[in-house]
Amino acid sequence: NDAGAAVLDALDGIAAARNTPVAAVALAWHLARPVITAPIIGANSRAQLADLLPASDLRLTVAEVALLDDASGGT
Repeated sequence: NDAGAAVLDALDGIAAARNTPVAAVALAWHLARPVITAPIIGANSRAQLADLLPASDLRLTVAEVALLDDASGGT
């Protein structure tokens, strides 16, 4: 749907600008939310885990978080 596509576009743009996997940006976005203290990643392979691990050091800017929140229709 259009909302999902907007989120994917925003994730893709940030990931490209940061030269990091989209999965890491998505996880970093969740980690940026104060109500989420321990997201469960559920990687099924080493490759998936490798895509997620950069999130531990990735700090999204306020503008990046706002872009993702706006794209998702959240706040």
